[in-house]
Parts: sequence; C-alpha cells; structure tokens
Amino acid sequence: MVQFLKTDICVVGAGSGGLSVAAGAVQMGADVVLVEGGKMGGDCLNYGCVPSKALLAAAHAAQAHTHARGFGLSARAPQVNFAQVMDHVHDVISGIAPVDSVERFSKLGVKVVENYGRFISPKIMAAGKYHIAAKRFVVATGSRAHVPDIEGLADTPFLTNETIFDLRDAPEHLIIIGGGPIGMEMAQAHRRLGAAVTVIESARALGREDPEVAAFVLDSLRADGVTIMENVNIEKIAARKNTRSTKIDVHTTAGKISGTHLLVATGRTANIERLNLPAAGVDTSRTPTGQPCISIDRRLRTSNRKIFAIGDVTGGPQFTHSAGYQAGIVIRNVLFHLPARANFGAMPRVTYTAPELAHIGLSEAEARRRHKSVKILRWPFHENDRARAERETRGMIKAVVKGNGKILGVSIVGHQAGDLLAPWTLALTQGLGISALASVVAPYPTRGEVSKRAAGDYFSPTLFSARTRKIIRFLSWFRR
Repeated sequence: MVQFLKTDICVVGAGSGGLSVAAGAVQMGADVVLVEGGKMGGDCLNYGCVPSKALLAAAHAAQAHTHARGFGLSARAPQVNFAQVMDHVHDVISGIAPVDSVERFSKLGVKVVENYGRFISPKIMAAGKYHIAAKRFVVATGSRAHVPDIEGLADTPFLTNETIFDLRDAPEHLIIIGGGPIGMEMAQAHRRLGAAVTVIESARALGREDPEVAAFVLDSLRADGVTIMENVNIEKIAARKNTRSTKIDVHTTAGKISGTHLLVATGRTANIERLNLPAAGVDTSRTPTGQPCISIDRRLRTSNRKIFAIGDVTGGPQFTHSAGYQAGIVIRNVLFHLPARANFGAMPRVTYTAPELAHIGLSEAEARRRHKSVKILRWPFHENDRARAERETRGMIKAVVKGNGKILGVSIVGHQAGDLLAPWTLALTQGLGISALASVVAPYPTRGEVSKRAAGDYFSPTLFSARTRKIIRFLSWFRR
C-alpha cells in the first residue's frame, strides 16, 4: 500500500552534496526526506575520493622505502601484500561510513527512504512504498564511470572506479584507458604497488592542466615505470581466455598492448535515467563531452523552479568540495529565500599523484586569450629550504596575474600542493591582489614560502630597477 509523505525538502541522492543539504536543512529546522537506493556516502566515500586516496597513501608509503638512501638509511624494495593494502582501503571507508550512515541521519531527524526515486509528477516522487510531496526537491544523484563505445569492450572484462578497489591480487599488467586525474592516480598507485602499468590517452595526458606543470607529474610517473601513450586511439579490444587467466589485447594506432587487467577511466556520465525527469518537467542538456545532464541556472534551479540540482548530475565541476559548495547555495535559496548564485570561476582542483598538482582560476593559455596584459610568476621548489631538507624538490608554483596585480589563476605542482593552494583560493574568492600574498609573513622553513616568493617576484622588476636605485641615492643626501 502506498504511503504518502509531505515534507519541506526531499533530497534525492545521499552522496556528498545531498548529505550536506539534508544535514544542514534538518538542523536549521526544516522537515527533510532523503531518498537513496544505493550506498550512503555515494561515489566519494565508496568508490572515489576516499578509497583512491587511501590506496595512494599505501603506494606512497611503499615508495618511501626506495628513497630512504638519500637520508642515510638503508633502502630496500617493499614487500607488498596487496590483499592487506585493500584491507587498509576498506578500513578507511568503514571508519568514515558512520558519518554518512542512515543511523546518523535518522538521529538528526531526517526521514531516510532506502530506495531509488522516480518523479511521477512535477511535485511528487515515488520511492519504494512512498509517494513524496515536497515543497522543494534537490536532485543530487551524482555520476558513474562513462564507458566509451569501443569495439569489443562490452565483451571484455574491465574495471571502473566502482570495481577496482575490490581486487585482492595486484594486477600483473594494468592497462588504463584515459589519462586524466583518475587514470594518473590509479596508474601511479598500482605501479608503486608492483603492477606493470600502461596508460592510453587519445590526446594529451592531464590535458586540462598547464603543460608546464603537468610535465612534472608525467615525468614522475614515467620515472616510476608507467608507460604513458599520448595521442593514441584505440581501434578494438579483445579478451583471450584460458584455463588459468585472461589476457586483454588493446589494439591501438600505435600497436597492440596486452595486459591482465583493464581500467576504464574516460570521464563520467550523470545518473539521470531512473528519475523520469520528463514527468517532473525538468529539462536536460549535454556536457562539452556530449554526456547528458540536468540543466540548471545560476541559482541551481532546474526548468521546474521547485526542483534544484547539484553536483555531478548537472555536468559541472565533478568534485566533492564543489557539491558541498552548491549545497550551501541551495540552502540559502530554499530556506532563507535569498537569490544566491553559484560561481565556479574560483573552484580549486587537485590531482593527488606524487607530486601533487593543484590549480585554481585561469591557466596561462586561458588568461592570454582573455586579457591583453598578463604576467607569469614562477618559483621552483628546489629553491625552497624545507623542500631541500626533506628531499622533495620536484615542482614549482606558477601564478598568472594581470598587469595591475589582479590574480587570475595559479598552478602548483609538488609535495602537498593541494594544501599550498589554500591561500591562493582565499585570494581569488575574496578579490585580493598579489600584494596581499607578497606581504604575508611565512614561517621559516615551510613550503608556504614558495607562495610568498612567487608573489614577491611581481614587484622585483620595480624594486630592483635603475629608477629605484636613483631614488635611493637621492634620498641618501638627506640622511644624517
């Protein structure tokens, strides 16, 4: 028998964005229903951010063994127990899971419906035995791995981010299709844990990033032993099975590559099929890569103004922190009736390889297309004393500013680059100029000094110019 629920807000999807809306809204006094047919925590907790970073941590720990000689310690190859590495990964997931659990949200006062939701009208959603009528809906159903249309792929066993963390034995030879952040992170992690790895990319690996800083990451992966094939197209894929194992042959424009495992990391596609969006009057569109997604305005409203959409399902920035940011925009719109608008111009991103690559704002190429006067500020990590002390000197900071000192963007590549990006994120979001970073007193010795050094370099041509020397000589006449 159908049961009817009436609520202020119905959140569809218990990933990072949906959970943020549900937790925030219920604690502010709203009546909230949360609909989720899969795992609480969504992709980030179960298949994305958390397990991938846990696996990378294990891989970096393994790599530390081989770099110990530089510190006067004996270096030896690590003995990797891959099954125990995966136990570590799932232990990390289990440790975080209670924060995203049905039990926690129920205690907060959220009515959790553990089923998939489907609109049956512009104002009503069906989920299991319930028909839910809400004043506002928030769709946050996320995305899944995009599977490209490649001959033979459908008949070949392959992995995605949803299945690769279930492996118990290290791949003998892992072939990765896709040279973006996910592909690069998984390539380095598995190589450092003992697998042979080949990455196949149809364009430039890490193609979204500034080539100058991306080169540090690609060089590091190649030094680890990862084969990176760029500007290579896949013609077909075939699997060869015998009684003991399966071999996978990937036929490319550069020849055949044979491996034991295949990971598809070619982007994401929004989870919209179950929603029955036409019944709700919700329009869809396509991302720049051609994937379907929900259309939204700057206030994150769909074509049905009673329905909002946030996170990956909108085809925008596919980051947990982006979904959390959008959750705040929705709460301001729905609960406080403020016309809050999203601004993705200062959305940071990080690729968690070693070295890390962090970026916010415009790249050099983007800035030169949009602005007449652009200045590039650089500072290498090898001139930072803390980096030297810890023998982590690979990398640099590259800031892009206008002639008047306005910060347009910054890329940082190096150890802990993601953390080093924080002051630049603050500067861009608050409209601070380059002088704000140049005037910071950075404790010594820290890697944070690279930001101050790069910012200070903006003023060097003026401070150390012939004109400044003339002024100083003139003023010296008035000294007593």
